[in-house]
Amino acid sequence: MALPIVLFLCTGNSARSQMAEGLLRAKAGRHVDTLSAGTEPAARVNPFAIDAMREIGIDISGGRPKDVAEFLGRVPVRHLITVCHDADRRCPSIWPGVVTRVHWPIEDPAAFRGDEEATRARFREVRDELSRRIVQWIAEHRVDDPRPAAQGR
Repeated sequence: MALPIVLFLCTGNSARSQMAEGLLRAKAGRHVDTLSAGTEPAARVNPFAIDAMREIGIDISGGRPKDVAEFLGRVPVRHLITVCHDADRRCPSIWPGVVTRVHWPIEDPAAFRGDEEATRARFREVRDELSRRIVQWIAEHRVDDPRPAAQGR
């Protein structure tokens, strides 16, 4: 049986959704298949996102920004999580097969303007916020428990 697919969606698919994809894969990758995409994909994954994730032992350097059109109607997404207002607004309201659709309004760290150290700090803050939300999401959806929800609970 195929693993349930979780898709993180933002505008550029260069920072927030890439970090969320890496975090969920690291925390529950045996129980879900994790993807990310953007409504207007950037040219590359943001280097500050790559560095922020590397600091906690997760390598997203091999990722590439992907257009949501690569998945819509082609991949059986079960859980859709938007991580920015623009993507939430622009994403199709009906996605075949989606069981849950959640919106996490998280500021875009790539839009932050400051010196390099302040920018790194902002990416770390977003990474840590995503991590907290993912831990909560895992608990709510019991993706770390291989037993069906109806058994023994």
